[in-house]
Amino acid sequence: MRLSIRARLTVMVVGLIVAMISVLLVVSWWLLAGHLDRTLAPDAADQVMDALATQYVIATAGAALVALGLAWLAAGHALAPIRRIAATARGVREDRLDARVRHVGPEDELHDLATSFDAMLDRVESAVSAQRRFVANASHELRTPLTVMRAEAEVALDDPDITPEQLREVARAVVDQTDRTERLIDALLVLATSTEGARRDEPVDLAAVARRVARGPVTASLGAVDERGDEALLERLVGNLVENAVRYGTDVRVAIDRSGDEARLVVSNGGEPIPETALARLTQPFQRLDRTRCRGSGLGLSIVDAVARAHGGRLTLAAPPTGGLKAEVRLPAFPR
Repeated sequence: MRLSIRARLTVMVVGLIVAMISVLLVVSWWLLAGHLDRTLAPDAADQVMDALATQYVIATAGAALVALGLAWLAAGHALAPIRRIAATARGVREDRLDARVRHVGPEDELHDLATSFDAMLDRVESAVSAQRRFVANASHELRTPLTVMRAEAEVALDDPDITPEQLREVARAVVDQTDRTERLIDALLVLATSTEGARRDEPVDLAAVARRVARGPVTASLGAVDERGDEALLERLVGNLVENAVRYGTDVRVAIDRSGDEARLVVSNGGEPIPETALARLTQPFQRLDRTRCRGSGLGLSIVDAVARAHGGRLTLAAPPTGGLKAEVRLPAFPR
């Protein structure tokens, strides 16, 4: 049978107290025995020492009992915050993530434990909320093209006089929605992969990656910078930034250089001014500045942010006063 922490603390404290009392009584016994041997007859000294021994045993037992009660109460009081933490942990459920310990007391180790536990619950609640939003948005985004395809097919089936040209229009609409669904699923898979961290650790020439994807109306200034990581994910990072810049702006520029121990990738474009308040949400899944004109999945910058963090880097967005968007990614650079 395993003892609880409270019982073990109580036994330990009582053991220490009894040991200290025993040491003091043994020393006093030895000193008193020497004194009685010098001042009393042997028989009288023995009688006194026998009586004293009985009193010492009774005193030690009494002290042990008192110490047992006090130590049990003190241990219970000291461990009360831990019991509250355990009760809070038992009360946390998927539908109740707002439980917190909120320990009130001196700033000791238990206060640090309770504060860290509350902070962990804050992160869990935030992650679960983000996951729920992501699942809801993903379900909506996947349902939209499927609804369009179903509607097109039902209209065609319900029209007995449909012409071959109209059937081809329906087929083209279904193919278009199928392509959109495939792109969305592919983006979701890439996002899931990148949030798990870089799968590979291989040398990557960022300039070579940028040359492969920075085609079309793009002005490129590509310095030689080496990176280590997953080349496929880094190619998607650069490709998403360039595609986003070309799709929503003009005068697209791509630059790669080295800044200290970091590789710096900057993709910028011109266009309409973007409110500063909108920048923070652009890296969130399914967030778009203008849903009426946007045909993308809303996952491009989310993937860039996730890939950058998976490689130990960061994505920073800025909205120049003249308009457009400037996206800067900094990654740990490696010597050539």
